[in-house]
Amino acid sequence: MNPGYDYLSLLNAATLQAQAGVAAANTHAGDGRGWQVICVTFLASFLAQFVKVIAKLVGTGKLDLRMISQTGGMPSSHSCCTMAMAISVGLIDGFNSVSFAIALCLAAIVMYDAAGVRRTVGLQAQVLNKMIEELFSEHPHISGERIKEFLGHTPKEVLVGAIFGVLIAYSFNYWATSRL
Repeated sequence: MNPGYDYLSLLNAATLQAQAGVAAANTHAGDGRGWQVICVTFLASFLAQFVKVIAKLVGTGKLDLRMISQTGGMPSSHSCCTMAMAISVGLIDGFNSVSFAIALCLAAIVMYDAAGVRRTVGLQAQVLNKMIEELFSEHPHISGERIKEFLGHTPKEVLVGAIFGVLIAYSFNYWATSRL
């Protein structure tokens, strides 16, 4: 028997197995629910920002639509949308899937960043603004420049955003599976 023939047979068998795996993956990927992950992610982000507008309206009596595009505040829209994305992926692909693991790790990184690094940068901005104000008080054209201070979130804002995202993902998944 030719040794090259055995190698060729193994290669053909491996190719057939790979093709079967791709076909199975394409069947699963073709379930048409990728739109759900995208929609729930954007919906969660919008709803979290909208809650900030309503909270400011209730607290101050003034409608400030600029809150929709501002960072920081309760709830964390970054935490909300990334957790909604992760839960949506888990509901579609399963909570033991690689895609859910990736989405959950991404959500954890974003939430850590929102409550850690970005919050610290915001606190540093407060200190720098105070220093500029004190050092250059006699030069209004210099002391008038301010660094944005409201960048990050408290751990509570991150947690509430994550819980809000989970609720949105489950609600949207229920709606999508019952209606479509």
